[in-house]
Amino acid sequence: MQRLIRPFRRRAQDERGATAVMFALLLVPMLGFAAIAVDVGALYAERARLQVAADAAAIAVAQDCSRGNCGDMLATAQSLITANDGEGTAAHPVLSNAPLSVTVVGSTPKEHWFAPVLGHDSTAVSAIATVGWGSPSAGTAVLPLTFSWCSFKAQTGGGLPSNTTLQTINLSKTDTVGQCTGPSGNFVPGGFGFLEADSGACEVTSAIGGLLQSEPGESPPSGCDAADFTGWVGRTVLLPIFDEYGGTGNGAWYRVYGYAAFRLTGYHFTGQFKTDPKPCSGNVRCVTGYFTRFVELSDAWTYDPTAPQLGTSILRLIR
Repeated sequence: MQRLIRPFRRRAQDERGATAVMFALLLVPMLGFAAIAVDVGALYAERARLQVAADAAAIAVAQDCSRGNCGDMLATAQSLITANDGEGTAAHPVLSNAPLSVTVVGSTPKEHWFAPVLGHDSTAVSAIATVGWGSPSAGTAVLPLTFSWCSFKAQTGGGLPSNTTLQTINLSKTDTVGQCTGPSGNFVPGGFGFLEADSGACEVTSAIGGLLQSEPGESPPSGCDAADFTGWVGRTVLLPIFDEYGGTGNGAWYRVYGYAAFRLTGYHFTGQFKTDPKPCSGNVRCVTGYFTRFVELSDAWTYDPTAPQLGTSILRLIR
């Protein structure tokens, strides 16, 4: 029996030696696979982080430029890159005028964990983001209310909003700014600037050149409650501006000229729809506040470079 066992022991010892040699030969490619699995995964994670940083930087620069003053674009971009990726570096942002947009490129070296075994210590990671902007061309206003181009022109001198002086826009009797209401004392007979709201909501969707149907009466549409208006006091709302109107009562309409941002400070309609103190006298229905410059970031709006410039810009991440 011992004579039979000895050859098996020798073969087992020989196989253990062969396994050790095989493992040594496979160790380098195994480390290579580890580099691919771990380091490449880390590269993807770093690029995703850098992309978020580049997106934020491009949006910040676009906000400044859309307000009419780009400022120190590189400093703005670098601050946002650093805030989102501490090792990232921003290249100088590039502006384009056709259409209006800004492009930011962020880069950073990514140190590897396993790849140095194969002679690769780090890889340069980069991300690019482009943000475009323009005046709103269509969207959903958070309040079913419209103002006249006459009122906007009277408050702004026909240009862009530049101050925060409180104004009163009368929706009945005589408009205190520009005397814009018609002979009936309203914009349209039976109309106070209120619009037919979207189904089940206190908002209205429209587009430049489209016709908005008037909701007659001195109170907001039936889909609205007091909270819909009080929640926007002290905030900026984007509203349609009309340049043409016609009809009477339920058949009245307003043509959308563009969209302007209005800082709402008070209003007086009927019943529960009013702020205290009362911003206008007698039975006049009015809104107080002022047109302002504003950057809208929500997906509720689209923009068009040819839309009228009334002080509001819509920003969109293009890539």
